[in-house]
Amino acid sequence: MSALATDGQPEVRAVAKWVRMSPRKARLVAEHIRGRSVPEARTVLAFSQRAAAREIEKVLRSAVANAEANHNMLGDELVVSAAYVDEGVVIKRIRARARGRAAQIRKPTCHITVKLKQAQPRSTARPDAEPAVEKKRAPRSDKTETTATTPEEKPKRASRRKKKKEEATV
Repeated sequence: MSALATDGQPEVRAVAKWVRMSPRKARLVAEHIRGRSVPEARTVLAFSQRAAAREIEKVLRSAVANAEANHNMLGDELVVSAAYVDEGVVIKRIRARARGRAAQIRKPTCHITVKLKQAQPRSTARPDAEPAVEKKRAPRSDKTETTATTPEEKPKRASRRKKKKEEATV
């Protein structure tokens, strides 16, 4: 599916629905790839220890395949413009407990969406930027001397105990 992004570029998306995973855990991984280029996002997901990374990687691969097959875009030149995880239904099961009671088991599901768009070409200078102005420093005067004092010149200070003893004797 393709839609125009706010900047007029086509945006390609892929969605995985009913993924048997907690949306909270999947969101932790989705935050890491948001705003990254596709090769960089693939690397981040490949080295992630979380199980959600495998599922999000599948969705990312699907989005890249959609872009290449349907819109003639190059996969390595795409950027993850959005990656979000929505809650799905919660499957409820019952587990037998002691004394004839039952406990409810919640099995959450989620819907993972990844949106890709063409990377913006980076330019070295902005056209609307002002030229850099060098700041002039005041000239250093060679007459300034450091007034380093040697330990012999410094007046010795009495410690607090000595001061208290002197006050007590007076």
